[in-house]
Amino acid sequence: MKQVKRPMSQSYIVGLLLAFAGGYLDVYTYVCRGGVFANAQTGNMVLLAISAAEKDFGKVIKYLLPILAFMLGILITEFVKSRYRYNTAIHWRQIVIAIEMLVLCLIAFVPSGGLDDFVNIAVAFVCSMQVESFRTFEGTSSYATTMCTGNLRSATEHLFFSGLNKNREERNTSLKYYGIIVIFIIGAFVSMKVTQNMGEKSVLVACFILFTVFLIMFIPNEQKNHS
Repeated sequence: MKQVKRPMSQSYIVGLLLAFAGGYLDVYTYVCRGGVFANAQTGNMVLLAISAAEKDFGKVIKYLLPILAFMLGILITEFVKSRYRYNTAIHWRQIVIAIEMLVLCLIAFVPSGGLDDFVNIAVAFVCSMQVESFRTFEGTSSYATTMCTGNLRSATEHLFFSGLNKNREERNTSLKYYGIIVIFIIGAFVSMKVTQNMGEKSVLVACFILFTVFLIMFIPNEQKNHS
């Protein structure tokens, strides 16, 4: 692996900020854009199945399109990674964050209503890019910034082993997982309050969080790889 200096894209603070943004965007699309989850594609799959069982094929399409957009986001992210992985001017993950910010800023000026389906597709697309890009934090610990079920499993597993083995490192890892979950919930809570007052433009708060992440990643990290 090529040894190069990189920004701290795998720091825990970046994980916390992205978890906040993930919770924020899930509530934003659900409350402001017609009851669709931006990140939680499992929820959309369940709603799709319910709609299919009720023979409401209009809603089937409504929930299917964000799922397909999520898949497309994964493919685009892997392309960006393969193309810019060893770029020394800017980290490839910063390119992903820049794309996410651009899309969300545009969405802020799309009125709620007839175009909500397109907005949900766009948000699902950029959220999948975030999910795929930020899969590992602090070297070996993997925190999902938008998938709380996996984090809850990992947190509780580490908590069990910390008690069984009297291992402080396991305990600290468990607390970090729980921290990601708590911040995700806080992001969702804040989104509910802000979206109720600002409507579609409340997504600009998520843009601000992502811009903070973008800047943080210019700070050099002690690790020197571009994994």
